[in-house]
Amino acid sequence: MQARAGATRRSLLESAACLFHERGFAGTSISDIGNASGLTSGAIYFHFSNKDALARAIVEAHFDTWPVLIERHTGAGAPATVSLVRLSFAVARAFRDDPLVRGGARLWSERYGIDATLPAPFVGWIAAVRALLERAREEGELADRIDPAGAAKSIIHAFFGLHTVSDALSGRAEIENDLADLWRLLLPALLADPGAAEDTLRRALPAVDEVRA
Repeated sequence: MQARAGATRRSLLESAACLFHERGFAGTSISDIGNASGLTSGAIYFHFSNKDALARAIVEAHFDTWPVLIERHTGAGAPATVSLVRLSFAVARAFRDDPLVRGGARLWSERYGIDATLPAPFVGWIAAVRALLERAREEGELADRIDPAGAAKSIIHAFFGLHTVSDALSGRAEIENDLADLWRLLLPALLADPGAAEDTLRRALPAVDEVRA
């Protein structure tokens, strides 16, 4: 019984997330969500007290995606710089393909119109990137002039700015090509050996393809 309720809740979240991504919070009604999910309004209210609570659950699901990806792509076995690039592509694909990630991103951008306390963004990402850059320094891959704390913030600024522009111009259809271009710009500045930038990118990309498959 609990498993069935959990599956229904997940399906409801995904249906609602798709609508919120397409129409925004204000442009989506509980009736719309019911039509998309095949649930009655009463069934929706059984899981969530109102539309704001449903939106909060989607944003929370969005943020719950990241620890799993971070753990998967930052473990031992690959240089930190390769792990960093792999992680960025996995995140980019989640923003492009995962309905909960896409819906949660739009809802967070509309947070001032939602009567719910939403998780704070970016702080965890900055910490994760900083940890990878500090590991890269220990491995001798990070240029001496690079400060991991400051560079982590700059990378996150660039990464999420890239997503905003890519979403506006192409619905993120070109996000992987755009991200590869960004790394071709950033890696020579980050690496102790700027000439290793293309090799770092090449080593990261096959693993991303495996994750997608």
